Amino acid sequence: MPKNKGKGGKNRRRGKNENENDKRELSFKEEGQEYAQVIRMLGNGRVEAYCFDGINRLCHIRGKLRKKVWINQGDIILIGLRDYQDTKADVIIRYTPDEARNLKTYGELPESTKLSELTSSHLGGGEEDGVLFDDVSEDDDDPMD
Repeated sequence: MPKNKGKGGKNRRRGKNENENDKRELSFKEEGQEYAQVIRMLGNGRVEAYCFDGINRLCHIRGKLRKKVWINQGDIILIGLRDYQDTKADVIIRYTPDEARNLKTYGELPESTKLSELTSSHLGGGEEDGVLFDDVSEDDDDPMD
C-alpha cells in the first residue's frame, strides 16, 4: 500500500466554521461603493442587484466571500463600483439582517427599503413556508373510520 503523504483527509479540507456568531464592526460605504439589495442569483458567482442609486447592476461575488458567505435573494450587500463599467460591480460585504436594520435606522438605507421578510419568519415567528392548515377538531367525522 502507498504511504499517505497528505496532511489529512476530507474533514481537514472542510475546515471549521469559525465565523459563526462573530460580532463585527458595522462598515459604512465609502467613495466608489454603494448599498444594494440582491434581486436574484444568477449562478457562477454572480448576482443581479438593485443599487440604491436607482440602477440594476450585475455583481460578481469576490473570491474571499465565495463558498464562505452565502448570499441569498433579498440580502443587503455593499458593492464596489467599477470606474470603467457602470452596469457591473463587485460584492464586498453581505450584511446580516441585524446589520441591515441598523443601517436603516442610521439613515444609510432609504426608508422605502423592504428588508427580507424571510428573516422574521425563519427565526421562529410567522408561518413556515407560507402554508396554512385548517384546524381539525375531535368532533368532525373522520373519513378514515
